[in-house]
Amino acid sequence: MTSPFGQTRTRIATRHALIAPDGHVKSKLPGIRGAGTVVLINQAMGARFAQLLVTFEPGGGAEFAAGEIETCGYFENGGASVTIGSQKAKCGAGGFFFVPAGEACTISTPARGTRLTLFQKKFEPLAGVAAPRAVIGEAGKVKGEPFLGDPDARLQVLLPDEPAFDLAMNVFTYQPGATLPFVETHVMEHGLLMLAGHGIYRLDDSWYPVASGDAIWMAPYCAQWFAAIGKTPASYLYYKDVNRAAL
Repeated sequence: MTSPFGQTRTRIATRHALIAPDGHVKSKLPGIRGAGTVVLINQAMGARFAQLLVTFEPGGGAEFAAGEIETCGYFENGGASVTIGSQKAKCGAGGFFFVPAGEACTISTPARGTRLTLFQKKFEPLAGVAAPRAVIGEAGKVKGEPFLGDPDARLQVLLPDEPAFDLAMNVFTYQPGATLPFVETHVMEHGLLMLAGHGIYRLDDSWYPVASGDAIWMAPYCAQWFAAIGKTPASYLYYKDVNRAAL
């Protein structure tokens, strides 16, 4: 859809950003072939991680070499085969994976139009704790727990909540009218993708209408709050950094 008057919902601020799909521009990145890749979030806007949206064509794929970067991914639709070291599994919609630093990963035989969100960051080792292990799973098999006791706001924790992991990837689902219970202000940085539904997101002193396909960056200590609106549930995938010292 064209915008003849230069209108967009995208907003880039100092400590947060809303990136609407109408402004996506594809990039070609090393290791990813037969796909359109949009770099939604990275260091250029002040973030300490990268969030990518990859849309595959038949014959496409990706190879990530072993190194200091760790990667986690979530299949919004379609699917592909994921190989991490000796582990290999076929992931469909809702499939997710985590590739530790020091391990290689291959994504192969994707279905046409498969949309994959990737989060990448430099791994921070924790003294005395072994490195995290590779993970391949299905979100549909992860129970959604009531958030702070609210059954209308359910959180699925996709990666192990263990000290070895310095990042988390979760899915949050709200029934219509449900909200975060208070305005959160915390040290964790977020990358977010709206998966379904509609809502209102407060970021610092601004309020934004959001819908499926929108991406959001939240810097540390960005005040944040969400309310689901409309007649269907709203859900989003999000990343945060965890389990490391304050100094």
